[in-house]
Amino acid sequence: VQLQASGGGLVQPGGSLRLSCAASGRIYRMGWYRQAPGKERELVATITSGGSSNYADSVKGRFTISRDNAVNTVYLQMNSLKPEDTAVYYCNGRNLLGNLDYWGQGTLVTVSS
Repeated sequence: VQLQASGGGLVQPGGSLRLSCAASGRIYRMGWYRQAPGKERELVATITSGGSSNYADSVKGRFTISRDNAVNTVYLQMNSLKPEDTAVYYCNGRNLLGNLDYWGQGTLVTVSS
């Protein structure tokens, strides 16, 4: 399975961005991780094919993850962005057993005035 992410860019604090990630096939769980300079990669949000979602505490209430199973695409709507949200965002896919991970190329999100 291949993942193709898009939607990063430069935005001012308080602004919004929407990331998209299209998969070449069906994946049980899709989501987003991010890695800021000098930090480890961390989970941002995930969503299963059934619609169950999970968020990092740092983004709850600001980010919304959704997916369109018909086109194997996951979205991350990011609102009220903060400078600390600046990172490379990676799309992730995981199978039902949890023993296979797929990664898309990263997309850079920069929050700065």
